[in-house]
Amino acid sequence: MPPADPQQPAPAVAGAAADGTATAAGRSTGGRIWAGGWRRRRIRRADADALEQRSLFGEILDWMFAPLLLLWPLSVAVTFLIARSLADAPFDRALDDRTEALAQQVRIASDRIVVLLPRAARDFLAADEEDVVYFQVIGARGQLLAGEADLPRPGLYDFPVPGKVKLRTAGYRGDQVRIGYLYIDVTDGQEIEQVLVQVAETLDKRTRLANEIIKGVIFPQFMILPVAVLLVWFGLSRGLAPLKSLQRRIRDREPDDLSPIDPRGAPEEIAPLVDAFNDLLERLQTTIGVQKRFIADAAHQMKTPLAGLSTQSELALRERDPAELRRTLEQIARGSQRAAHLVSQLLSLARTENLREAATLAPLDLAAFAREVVTDWVPAALERGIDLGLEVGDGDRGTPPASDRVVGHPILLRELLNNLVDNALRYTPREGTVTVRVVADGDRVFLEVEDSGPGIPEAERELVFERFYRVLGTGVDGSGLGLPIVREIADQHGATIEIDDARPGARPPGTLITVAFAAAAG
Repeated sequence: MPPADPQQPAPAVAGAAADGTATAAGRSTGGRIWAGGWRRRRIRRADADALEQRSLFGEILDWMFAPLLLLWPLSVAVTFLIARSLADAPFDRALDDRTEALAQQVRIASDRIVVLLPRAARDFLAADEEDVVYFQVIGARGQLLAGEADLPRPGLYDFPVPGKVKLRTAGYRGDQVRIGYLYIDVTDGQEIEQVLVQVAETLDKRTRLANEIIKGVIFPQFMILPVAVLLVWFGLSRGLAPLKSLQRRIRDREPDDLSPIDPRGAPEEIAPLVDAFNDLLERLQTTIGVQKRFIADAAHQMKTPLAGLSTQSELALRERDPAELRRTLEQIARGSQRAAHLVSQLLSLARTENLREAATLAPLDLAAFAREVVTDWVPAALERGIDLGLEVGDGDRGTPPASDRVVGHPILLRELLNNLVDNALRYTPREGTVTVRVVADGDRVFLEVEDSGPGIPEAERELVFERFYRVLGTGVDGSGLGLPIVREIADQHGATIEIDDARPGARPPGTLITVAFAAAAG
């Protein structure tokens, strides 16, 4: 193929082809673009998580000062209203007196109503250095008797109370004025006329007094606010000091120190958190202990079979006789099977212990479950010449038929029954019998595995539940982990386990292992 002309444009290797189909390079580029967007989203999510992590100190300050900032304008408004009310009270009393004084100057003279305003009365009405005072006297027929003609009159809902001064606020000549008004009855001996008397004044001195009251209240608050902030800051710092002390204690601990934290130095509100943390440390210590014990047991138990396999392999390499070589290889095969069984048992034990906290129990039919497991073991029993059977019923316990349902974890229960059947098949001689039995008895369901093997001496029935313990003199290869796994699973299900002779007094007595479960409700 000739080299590409550098003057020619490069072929389109990204994007879409002419027929609309995406090219391979286009898919690759699109993948890179998508990956870049995914990385950007992860970065944004990490930034969001970092932003969401806030200080408890800052949270408390926010929740303390945010309401204060919201209440501050309301406080100013309420203070202004109170100050205005306080300022209005004395001036309203003075306006009331002026209105009554003006009403006393209304007389009947020459058969008509007149307003007599001597100099002293005029001086009394005008005795104000800041505000402008207006007055008005209106007859019953609306005629102006004295004062300002355009002073606003009482509205429709300003109901008159004869002989009593009422107050209202209105606009007059571009200003707000406070008006005191009074209706009085004037009689000339024949007819009674109702006269309206009004005195109005501007609000300058009232506003000045209200502002002085507000200044006297608000300015000290502005001075006290920084002091309050400092005191709150200091109080929070002192209040959170035990948390910082607890933080230092946790940080100063050694990496392998899983001992509980002493809650006595922590605040009462943090005590539940410390208890939860101590519970976590305890569970972590238990988990680490299980792992260490598993590693130690695995290392200890695998050392011997691996050493045996290594020795047998070296002998096989030096062997020249085909018969001896075959015998050595058979021993290697048996050793490999024993090592594989040991590894399987160790893994089963580890899985069982790790599922202690995470196991989710659910109702299941133990009889149907046992039938399924026993069916899986039939080929192995036939190969060993052992009669393997299953019995389901109420036995001879003398109770009516009951439910075989229990609450359990299917994986763990399968492990339990597999170990019991495997253990029974290993210790039962050829042409022997192994029987799995499910018996319901009221609120209990019994799972029994019976064999015709040599049995377990009564003195060793508790020891066989210890790891790697094996009954001597049986001549059977085993790992010593089957029954410990059974005990672990039974404990997780709240079940009890017992070992008895299958045929007391007979030789061999056989073994009967009974696991008692609580029947599932309903």
